[in-house]
Amino acid sequence: MIYLDNAATTPMRPEASAAMQPYLGDRFGNPSGIHAVSRRAKDAIEEARERIAAALGAAHPLEIVFTGGGTDADNLAVVGSALASGGGVVTTAVEHDAVLESARFVERLGHPVTIVGVDGDGRVDPAAIVAVVGDDTAVVSVMSANNETGVIQPGREVADALAAAAPGVLFHTDAVQAFASLPVTVEATGADMISVSAHKIGGPQGVGCLYVRDGVELEPVIHGGGQELGRRSGTHNVAGIVGFAAAVEAAVADRGRFRSVVGSARDRFESELASRVKVDVTGADTERLVSHAHLRFPGVRSETLLIRLDQAGIAAAAGAACHSGAQLTSHVMEAMGVPPDQGAEAVRFSFGWNDVTATAGAAATVVADVVETLQ
Repeated sequence: MIYLDNAATTPMRPEASAAMQPYLGDRFGNPSGIHAVSRRAKDAIEEARERIAAALGAAHPLEIVFTGGGTDADNLAVVGSALASGGGVVTTAVEHDAVLESARFVERLGHPVTIVGVDGDGRVDPAAIVAVVGDDTAVVSVMSANNETGVIQPGREVADALAAAAPGVLFHTDAVQAFASLPVTVEATGADMISVSAHKIGGPQGVGCLYVRDGVELEPVIHGGGQELGRRSGTHNVAGIVGFAAAVEAAVADRGRFRSVVGSARDRFESELASRVKVDVTGADTERLVSHAHLRFPGVRSETLLIRLDQAGIAAAAGAACHSGAQLTSHVMEAMGVPPDQGAEAVRFSFGWNDVTATAGAAATVVADVVETLQ
């Protein structure tokens, strides 16, 4: 199997796996206790918090709130900030469902929500964001890069525009897809809140964090024992948090190589496909993540192609979802103005930290062979 679905989840980095092992064995303590076994677990969590805070350029480790993943972090950022201030949400039409569904929940609670459209490449205009921000806006959420297409959003421009026009409005960015290759820091993003997920960067599944700038008020969305200073209750996933910190540091150290090697692999994959079959590359004329190849093969349904690719040993993902047997264009494709029949031909191939150019060449050959038979 050639695995090209790293945007969904990545294989574990050896640094993360090694760091986790002791906490899957005899270092099993619950960090909320007071005895020595618990204190050892608590120390591990606080060390991980310090390391992740340093990687993000946070002013203080306690600005890092550990969560159950990216969706958990997005919910806390969007719902938590809206409920804390009584304000509404402004976001884009191409956000991950974790943000869009959180915004819809806020709207059902009676708060105003505005969804801003994007251009044909899937990018939002910062001026369009600022134009709809009002006195009743609590938070603006714009992802760093799209999970389907890999198209990079002008997040820093949005942050700067907000700071000038509406300094009291919070800015959140979902950096889950971007972290592996982009400089995701407080300074680089200009964000008040940043969501990161471990399993997208070579860490374990089921753990992530939300950076929350000191002074930002959040209403917790998970209630219980008051962990994470009351911001996110629930027993800590100690092994996961330790592995997350190791993956964060490994990913940051690896970014230069990642952009070069993974970018070369993605580019070779696309060019070799284009030399053999008809293919359209989403976002080809704009800035996108080096890991993503979101492609449309005219005349080939993505569902059919993915089944055939799986049989041929290629793991990829569709750019469309299937509900009750009806093929529907993804909300990202719809927001970009892609006709439904074309959206149903989109497939996402996503490369990861362990991919090399040779992998891309082999994959391109298999994909081209399958597409040729269908096209």
